[in-house]
Amino acid sequence: MANAVDLNSDVGESYGAWTVGDDEAILRVISSANVACGFHGGDPSTLRAVCTTAVANKVAIGAQVSYPDLLGFGRRYLAMTEAELRDAVLYQLGALDAFAQVAGAEVAYVKPHGALYHATIDNAEHARAVVLAAAEYDPSLSVLGFPDSLLLIEADRAELESVPEAFIDRAYGPDGRLVPRSVPGSVITDPDEVAARAVRLAIDGAVVAIDDTVINVRGRSLCVHGDSSGAVDLATAARQALDAAGVGVHAFTV
Repeated sequence: MANAVDLNSDVGESYGAWTVGDDEAILRVISSANVACGFHGGDPSTLRAVCTTAVANKVAIGAQVSYPDLLGFGRRYLAMTEAELRDAVLYQLGALDAFAQVAGAEVAYVKPHGALYHATIDNAEHARAVVLAAAEYDPSLSVLGFPDSLLLIEADRAELESVPEAFIDRAYGPDGRLVPRSVPGSVITDPDEVAARAVRLAIDGAVVAIDDTVINVRGRSLCVHGDSSGAVDLATAARQALDAAGVGVHAFTV
């Protein structure tokens, strides 16, 4: 049985006149915050507010780095060179860390967002670009990503802490990959189901795939998407269920 697990969520994705998610509410529930860095969402004032609130709630701050794709919310693959992407990631790290430092903390880990997240599973150049930027900026940073991905392999190679995560509000295929958002049922919005998945993943390291098979998923951190419908309710249900099951919720960077 797991003694503890991390609960993370994507926050700071509002931009200008557009509000995405309820950052203030969800930061009272989670233990680690994947904060947008301006390339897929997150304007400067949003980053400041999120970092301030995260520190007030003792939530770890992570940089959710993205392809430079505001128009597509970072969900479109960009064929960048390794050098271009490395610089883009470094740029985002510096931007977010400025607000984290002003709030009295610092960026503790890096997690890719959207299309970049999926690319770093098996794209060696893009996985390496993210890790090299992180190592160059701060070799004490952790790297949060998909289990057994090239991203985490590169992190191990660079001697950065690699942290596998599992998703409690996204459906898995029998191959262990996330089901594309275009497929019906790929996003799970029922709080009870999300809570049950969180406990099973934390204790058994298992989840029921979309074809009803049970697959093993290794995750030190559990993710609920901050822009999902009812995200605060989902995160709250998961947190309460984990507490009731005796699984402590703590940031993996502590």
